Amino acid sequence: MTTDQTDQAQQQLLPGVDYRTETRQRLVPHTVNGKTKMVEEDYDVLVPVPPTDWDHIVTTAVTIAAAGLIAVAVIWSVASIGDLLARAVTAPIAYLAAGAFVTAWVTCMAMEWLARYNADRAAGPRKAGTWALILDMAAVATHGALEDSLYVGIAGAAISAMAKKMWSVVMKHQARPLSARTRQWLIQEEGEIAARLALGAQLRTLARVEGQAAVFAELPAPATQLQDTPGQLSPTVLSAVRAIRATVPDLSHDDVLDHLDTIGLDYDPETVLAVLDNEDNGQDTRDSRSKGPLPTIAPAGQTVTDSIRTALSSGVQDRDKVLSYAQKLHPATPRSTIVRTLNRELEKSA
Repeated sequence: MTTDQTDQAQQQLLPGVDYRTETRQRLVPHTVNGKTKMVEEDYDVLVPVPPTDWDHIVTTAVTIAAAGLIAVAVIWSVASIGDLLARAVTAPIAYLAAGAFVTAWVTCMAMEWLARYNADRAAGPRKAGTWALILDMAAVATHGALEDSLYVGIAGAAISAMAKKMWSVVMKHQARPLSARTRQWLIQEEGEIAARLALGAQLRTLARVEGQAAVFAELPAPATQLQDTPGQLSPTVLSAVRAIRATVPDLSHDDVLDHLDTIGLDYDPETVLAVLDNEDNGQDTRDSRSKGPLPTIAPAGQTVTDSIRTALSSGVQDRDKVLSYAQKLHPATPRSTIVRTLNRELEKSA
């Protein structure tokens, strides 16, 4: 007796039951030259054939028949209502509008199918579908009357009514109404799931808004709201200075200040002049904002301009004395910057 015959003999065959043979695979040891490996082997097994489920076959056939009847009703309604509306508009628009009549009650039937486990929820689509069907039937009957064939219009409207009734019968057969307690439990469960979905959507929205806010936070503020402090340039002014010098490289420092005045930026002249001097000397000013204000022995908040104005208002007329006074208060500021600032102040007072 072969292995397959042994496998079939070991199966317990039930009387009156039909069997079919299926080929399956299993791993068996196989030795060659003393070395054993697991290899696949085909074997046959008898599998009982389930009895024919005539209930399922009939239900499927009835559902297909109902769907076919709906298709016939849709075609007839679109053709009739489209021809009716074509009396007033062009044919393509008329037939598109005719499709709206049919789509309404067919969509309601689909929604009723989705709510077949909840009678309360299915009531709304059922009622809306009935009203849509009445309008559809009225339009079909009207078309028949206008064509002097009222009986044809009534017959065409009856097709839609039969399709709707046939589907209702199928729905009633396949519907599985739930008990009141089970419906309440299902409503609460759906509410919890819907809340989680809504919360997830809102969290994604908040994350997107937060990401946008983070991007905008990295952008510089408008130029009218940025002011320079002594020894420190705002990003807007520093970018403007470099843009001016890149556009017209041969501009003098005073001309750069004039361009900034033309633009309308609020800046500290001596800080801009100091940055220009540092760049001319090959020093890197890109990190000047992170290094903080330049060291000074002047009173807190007093700029080079303030010091020069203080010296001039005190009656000091000697140019060298004014420069010496300002340089003592601001030893970190280049002398060229102090000279240009003094010249600007003298020009203003002249």
